[in-house]
Amino acid sequence: MRTTAPTDANILKLWEEGMQRSKAAAYAQALLDSVGPRLTGSPNMTRGQDWLLATYKQLGVSARKERYGTWNSWKRGVAFAQLTAPRVKPLEATMLSWSGNTAGKWVDGDVVTLKPYASPDEFKAWLPSVKGKVVLASAPRLTCRMPSQVAEFATPASAAALDSAQRDLTATYQGLTQRVPTFYADLKAAGAVAVFESNWSSFPGVDKIFGSPRNSALPTFDVGCEDYGMLFRLAQNAQGPKVKLMAENEHLGEQPVFNVIAEIKGSSKPNEYVVLSAHFDSWEGHSGATDNATGTVTMLEALRILKTVLPNPSRTIVVGHWSGEEQGLNGSGAFAADHPEVVKGLQFLFNQDNGTGRIVSTGPSILPENGPRLAQYMGQMPSQLTQYIRLSGPSGIGGGSDHASFLCYGAPAASLGALSWDYSNSTWHTNRDSFDKVMQDDLKHNATLTAMFAYLASEDPQPSSRTLMSPLPNGPNGQPITIPSCGKPLRESTGYRR
Repeated sequence: MRTTAPTDANILKLWEEGMQRSKAAAYAQALLDSVGPRLTGSPNMTRGQDWLLATYKQLGVSARKERYGTWNSWKRGVAFAQLTAPRVKPLEATMLSWSGNTAGKWVDGDVVTLKPYASPDEFKAWLPSVKGKVVLASAPRLTCRMPSQVAEFATPASAAALDSAQRDLTATYQGLTQRVPTFYADLKAAGAVAVFESNWSSFPGVDKIFGSPRNSALPTFDVGCEDYGMLFRLAQNAQGPKVKLMAENEHLGEQPVFNVIAEIKGSSKPNEYVVLSAHFDSWEGHSGATDNATGTVTMLEALRILKTVLPNPSRTIVVGHWSGEEQGLNGSGAFAADHPEVVKGLQFLFNQDNGTGRIVSTGPSILPENGPRLAQYMGQMPSQLTQYIRLSGPSGIGGGSDHASFLCYGAPAASLGALSWDYSNSTWHTNRDSFDKVMQDDLKHNATLTAMFAYLASEDPQPSSRTLMSPLPNGPNGQPITIPSCGKPLRESTGYRR
């Protein structure tokens, strides 16, 4: 890899434009603070996609919304929950996506724990007791201290006892809401007021926020670890917990869903493609910052840089802002299925989807001959960008993000892996995935790096390789890596479960 300064005039221009005149932070702030989260099929997703289209229009870049199916649309409204007895306390509670509502009214209810049941008949026998009640449907945490603190400060005996008790408690409630397919509807019919759950992320104050089961009849909230544990203890000890809550939302039914596709047409090889890839949808715990507004802004800003420096690339450069990734790579999978010409003519796809940190890894995946090509690209870039990157060897596809929608066809697609910044526990699908978690220098770095990858791939005189590695190596568990079928993308919400 080159350690001297680059000599390519366009690389130098891309560096200057990306590092000296970056708009990445401004884009991220507008998207995250003003638009906010982007649940698939929601009106807020439409707002976000319209923002993308308007931004590209300002840049003079052609962009469009491309329909790929329909999805159950849900509009978030105002929601609150408060403990009213045996004392008054506001609860840290987030209404889950696709939750039911309280029809514009405040409602009150005693708090009860879900009775662990061994059979549907046992569940039905318990149901009459929930009338007028708020049901706690998951196990609490016995402590909301971080596991690392327990490991550091507790005696071995205390740590072992706590771990054993927690495992038993979790097992008691594990899967109860799934054992009866009509669980939430049955609670609603029996007169329950709401369901509270808790999905702690192992960090203080951080919860995973997903969605309630599709078309949940009842208001469904995630309650923070400490408050949920308090409610559980009050109920278990018959100390009369009562809650007052209100949940406003609208269920809008199946509505069209779209990807946003931006494009700079190639000047000499318009039927060959470089694709910049990131999913635009998010859950609604907070703003969807590191999952995946950072990837979105990386690709948006990369195309802005390219448009400024390289308005007439040799190959067509496409940015795919995918919808439906959180429900199964649906937007990117549909695009790949609907555009065989892009799959066939793909020179490279670069995908980013794991948080805010500097890009530190990439590789050829199942196409080993592209490893030296990526190394050659990196060798032409400033070392300030490439010094952190580990170029991995051939590997399996995996199914974690949208590059897999193209790799399954044997097309060249690279994942741009970033530093964690405690992504898994602190921001991934959590109530803390907000603008302040975006490391602005790293975002600027990533967009500039991606613009250079796109430029070099676009102007590469040689086509990328599609020669699969042979034999396929074994994975981490010793089992042979397989190339999964691309399958059939899910184009409507019928049958989807979180």
